[in-house]
Amino acid sequence: MRHEKTSVSPQRLSNAAISYKGYRFPPDMISYAVWLYYRFPLSLRMVEEMLAARGIELTYETVRCWATKFGLAIARRIRSTSPRRSDKWQLDEVVVTIHGKKHWLWRAVDEHGALLEVY
Repeated sequence: MRHEKTSVSPQRLSNAAISYKGYRFPPDMISYAVWLYYRFPLSLRMVEEMLAARGIELTYETVRCWATKFGLAIARRIRSTSPRRSDKWQLDEVVVTIHGKKHWLWRAVDEHGALLEVY
């Protein structure tokens, strides 16, 4: 069953109220995948392919589970915060080891902590 998509943005995703405990992917990556699915007219498989192009290996079923579980909470949080743009950005690099293989995750954030891009 497909849920109705709403327009959301990945800006100002504070993950304090959403519990990501037990998930092997970082909260920002989960939020980004859910944002892609709901923000653009993409199928679950398209989101899977877009993330695979960035080196993030997961299945469309994973995206579906995330969208079902976190979609409403992420959308509410985004709508409740006003997006602020900043001229100063910072790039954060993290090495994530999954099944013994190292993957690099880059995040661009502005000076207010708003997530600009995940790669």
